[in-house]
Amino acid sequence: MIWIALFLLLLAVFVVYWLLVLSEGVYLGRRAVIALYDWGAASYDNIKQVQPQDDATYLTRPLLALLHDVKAPRVLDVATGTARLPLSLMRQLDFRGHVVGLDLAAHMLAIARRKTRSHRRRVGLVRQDATALPFPDASFDAVTCIEALEFLPHPLATLAEMNRVLREGAHLLISKRVGIDALFFPGRAFRGQALHEQLRTLGLVEVQTRRWQAHYDLIGATKPTHGHENIHPSP
Repeated sequence: MIWIALFLLLLAVFVVYWLLVLSEGVYLGRRAVIALYDWGAASYDNIKQVQPQDDATYLTRPLLALLHDVKAPRVLDVATGTARLPLSLMRQLDFRGHVVGLDLAAHMLAIARRKTRSHRRRVGLVRQDATALPFPDASFDAVTCIEALEFLPHPLATLAEMNRVLREGAHLLISKRVGIDALFFPGRAFRGQALHEQLRTLGLVEVQTRRWQAHYDLIGATKPTHGHENIHPSP
């Protein structure tokens, strides 16, 4: 009996750890996710061990290469958190555009405002649900969503909204949970080619995967210009 009780105790501890730490509250509902992110906002950057040089190399420099023909690009960062991507863009001397960071966690946005205070004329921060983006159609030259899609309550609706606000010829950059870590997100992490297929269903083309971190790939796609046909879809 004691072994059964010990097993059940360990199982309960693991379930709590999975719900609150490994999956960051996603299976407890949107309010739980927001509360956990607000609670950990002050230490978020340290926990993530954000490296500005790595972000420039793997995120913002490749994004700017796609936007090389846009004089002053408008970029939307969905689930921006503490403004990791907006701040990385601001550090690139050849970036002349504007960035909007969107999130629902108020404390995360408060830190984001402090970090981007010197760029407030070019960085806007909005507290809003990602499934109802408060922007007109075709508003942005690029939309990003980094390390967040699996935590959003309605990822498919969010993808549709991100696609809606992209102009023709604009670019989408999102991350996909992969590897062993993805196993902790049953029903939330996209498996195999499911995310690619969903992006193509939305009409996006040039869908490509780029290796990034042990637990994340980067997925890029483009909104076609009028009359474009995706004759040779990317694998």
